[in-house]
Amino acid sequence: MTIEHLLQAMLVLACLGLGAFCVTLTHRLRKLNDLESGLGGAIAIMAAEVDRLEQAIRAARDEANAASERLADEIETARRERAIWDLRQRIGMAAAEAPPPATTARRLRKRAEVGHE
Repeated sequence: MTIEHLLQAMLVLACLGLGAFCVTLTHRLRKLNDLESGLGGAIAIMAAEVDRLEQAIRAARDEANAASERLADEIETARRERAIWDLRQRIGMAAAEAPPPATTARRLRKRAEVGHE
């Protein structure tokens, strides 16, 4: 056997080894990309979860905005009611402190005099 034959035999063995390596690599890549148990499945599940979480965030944001608007309306209503209550309190205190007007007393006396006649 000459060196050429020896080199060709080594080249054939190297090609067979590379072929076996390629077959093994293909088998592993198929397992990795398998949608049920491999990395592809994990990526698909994660993508679905991200979509679900985005929808939940949008719904929570919408609900928070609606609650904020309702709260602002309730606060404004409470402020108006407080202003009305304060006004009624001031009117009540002013009425309790002020003596009855003289014209009212005169009218009462006139009615009493007209009723006695």
